[in-house]
Parts: sequence; structure tokens; C-alpha cells
Amino acid sequence: MFTVKREINFSNEHECLIIGLFDKPNKFEGILAQLDQQFEGQLTELVKSRDLSAKKKAVSKVHTFSRIGAKRLFVVGLGREKDYSFDVLREAIGKTFKTVKSSAIQEAAVYLDSFLSEEVDALDAAHAISEAFALSTYRFEGYKQKSNEPAKNIEKMTIYSEAADEEDVNASLTVGYAHGKGTNSARTLVNLPGNMLTATDMANYAKELAAKYDFEAEILEKEDMLKLGMGALLAVNQGSTEPPKMIVLKYQGKEEWKDVIGLVGKGITFDTGGYSIKSKDGIVGMKTDMGGAAAVLGAMEIIGELKPEQNVVAVIPSTDNMISGNAFKADDVITSMSGKTIEVLNTDAEGRLVLADAVTYAKHHGANYLVDVATLTGGVIVALGTDTTGALTNNEALWEQVLEASYEAGEPIWRLPIFEKDKQRVRSSKIADLNNSPGREGHAIMGGAFVGEFAEDTPWVHLDIAGTATTRKEHDLGPAGATGVMARTLALLVERFEI
Repeated sequence: MFTVKREINFSNEHECLIIGLFDKPNKFEGILAQLDQQFEGQLTELVKSRDLSAKKKAVSKVHTFSRIGAKRLFVVGLGREKDYSFDVLREAIGKTFKTVKSSAIQEAAVYLDSFLSEEVDALDAAHAISEAFALSTYRFEGYKQKSNEPAKNIEKMTIYSEAADEEDVNASLTVGYAHGKGTNSARTLVNLPGNMLTATDMANYAKELAAKYDFEAEILEKEDMLKLGMGALLAVNQGSTEPPKMIVLKYQGKEEWKDVIGLVGKGITFDTGGYSIKSKDGIVGMKTDMGGAAAVLGAMEIIGELKPEQNVVAVIPSTDNMISGNAFKADDVITSMSGKTIEVLNTDAEGRLVLADAVTYAKHHGANYLVDVATLTGGVIVALGTDTTGALTNNEALWEQVLEASYEAGEPIWRLPIFEKDKQRVRSSKIADLNNSPGREGHAIMGGAFVGEFAEDTPWVHLDIAGTATTRKEHDLGPAGATGVMARTLALLVERFEI
């Protein structure tokens, strides 16, 4: 996909050449000044006429008319250098790649050094460019009848840079592209309809990842869960004709199985709400209720590609939540794998039930640190909207590392409080150890606090992605639909993790 070269030669033939332009009062400098000479000053004239803009995220296309080897020149506006950042570059170049793709271009070149600043070095820029390329050009094809005309995508890219060693630039391109591709895999899983992604399908997908990246895989069947006492997951599955799966992937990046990071993802492949049934409008889109599982699987793909020196266990409890004569119901009391009993007050609060057994099982596999990801509550959308993931934690040190990873990934999270009174509300059942739905007040906090009862003293962070797992509008780094949110955050957490 990527070829790195040190020196740019304007006679080299490319379908397009992509160059960054900062908004500065002075004349063109460096490579742009040389290009302007090739165009006999016409680029300067285009700036004066505002046909070529340096404003942030502006994309200008210039036909070269054989003045240089590249057929087209795409100039990317980067705005003022004092406001420039990794995130600005990622979004601006993402918008550019979408424009390039719409022109049916299959080969491109990028002059990397035109995107550098005091804040963004060559390796950061390479990472941003390759990640944005993967993310911005993603499409879920769906199931419409296909056109006979093959789709045209960018298949080759040459990166020119004198600012860093070729091997280092290539390594950063590889990392960024792996992050983008893993996120896209998560997007595809979330976009799949429930009849095309059952718990069995998800388990098979996990086994394919294990085979590709040499992970250790374990798939628990219903009989295994009965023996282990996974009453919470089994209760949610009672109304379904599809068998449940407890999916486990283990990656060992250290000699000894210690300091293990546990990634737990909610894998409800379709959620009717059970007998606490959703409305006719609310039930549409519930194929996305496995967004947490998708994030974990996307992160495991990235981990498999980059092979960090960490130990990771991924645990995904998967089933659908259906209605039948066998379905669990309000007022039922169930016993989780941990031995804690749960009074069911809301069958639509099923995600926290399957996570309860999954968190317990992650600890069974030696997880010393836990991060769970789930499309858990509508309450988090009321609290934080659709751009910010909600979080709860019982450990400041782990929280700080998750927060830093999310910042670097461009996936913002905001911590919600969890006090002793919140925990007492979850423990307020008169007939069981816990109740699964204490009420609407502080709904997102209640959902996370319930999961925290099973994390117990293990350092733990809960991420509620109900608002961020999908988006209704196209954006610079992708289309409407699934976002793949938290796949990169989890991967970065593992890559940079410090004991």
C-alpha cells in the first residue's frame, strides 16, 4: 500500500499529489515555492483569487496540465499553525482522501513534510495520514444489487519525506493503518444486521482472528456455562432460539502470564428489550447493541497486527435478547457466576447482566485490570450527547491511562461520579444481593455501578458507548452508521500501558 521515498521529483508521474498549506501572510515557501515556479506563479494567483485556500480543512484541486508529472494537485488547507494539531491533520487529510476517492483515483502521492509543525513531527504525520486514509475511505457496501462496474479505490500511495528515516516513517504508516483497519472491522460488525451476525457468527469471526494472529481462543457453549454457573448470561438467552457464546481471546506478549489487561465487550446481537419491550421506534437499530464486542474485536485485530509487549484477555458475552414463553421476566431472581444473586426489575437492562458474568470470567482468566465497553444505557446520551463516551472507574491510575489513550485516539470520554449511595441503590433489593435497575435517576451511573459490583477490587474502567457507537451523519473520517468507537482507544491503552 505505502512506499516511502526521501526526495520528491516533480517529473515523477502520479495520478495526484497531495500537499498541505498553512494559512500564513508570507509567500509560498519550500516545496510550494518550487511548485509555484513550475506553474509560473499561477498558484499564487489562485490564492489571490481564493480558488486555492489555506483555511482549515479546505481542499482545493488543481489540474497540472503536464507542468509536473502528477496529473492533479490537491492542496489541503491546514489553517493557522498555532491552531494546528494531530487531530486537525487527521480530519483535514481524511476529508482530502474522501475527495480523492470521489475522483476515482487509484494511485496518489503525499508530500509529508508539508504537513509538519512544531506540534506534529514526521512520525505523527505519517500515523495520522495512514489512519485517516483507512477511516475516511471506509464504506459498508450492504446488500443492494451490485453494479457490474468495479469500485475504484486508492490502492497505492507514495509518501515523500526528508524529515525522518524511511524505516521510521514506514513503521508509523503501518501503525496508523492498522488502527484504521481495526476500527473499520469494528464498524462492519456493528453495521451487520442481526440475522447476519448471531452469537455463533461472532464466535466464528473471533476464531478467524485467533487463527490469523495466533491468539489462544476459547468458546464456551451453553453446556459449559451451565457447569460454570453463568446464570446471568443464560437468563438473557432464555428467550432465544440462538445459542449463547462466551468468547475468549488471549494474547500473550510477555514471557509470563501476569499483569493481564482484561477487555470485556457487550455482545448483544439484537435487543428487543425482552418483556420490558422496546417501542416500535426504539427497537429499530438494536442490531448495534454489540458495539462493545465490536470495539474489543477491532482492538484485538490491531493488537494482533502490532504485537505489543503486553498480556491481554478479551472476553465477549454474546446472545440476543428475545421474547418467548421461555424468556426471563421481571421479578425473576438469577444467580451470576460470581455467586451474587440478582433481582430482575427490567429485562431491557440485560447488558449489565451479561457483563456481570463476563467480568467474573475475565478475572478467572487472570485479568489484573479491567476495561468493559458497552452500548449500555440511553441515560448516557441524555447526560453527554452523541459525541462523548461516558465512563466510571474504581481506580485513578487506570483511569488516567484510559483517558490518555482516548485523547490520542480522538475518541473523547467523560467521567461520571460513582459514590457509595450509588452502590447502595444497586444493592437495594429486598430479596437478592443486587437489583439490575434501581430507576431512571442517574441511569448511566446505575448501569456502570452494577458492573462494578463484579469488578470488585480489581482496577476497572467502564465505558458506555450507547451514544457514540453510531452516528447519523457523514463526517471527515467516515460515513454515517457505525463508528467503531473505542477500538483505537483500547489498542492504544494496551500499546502504552504502564504498571
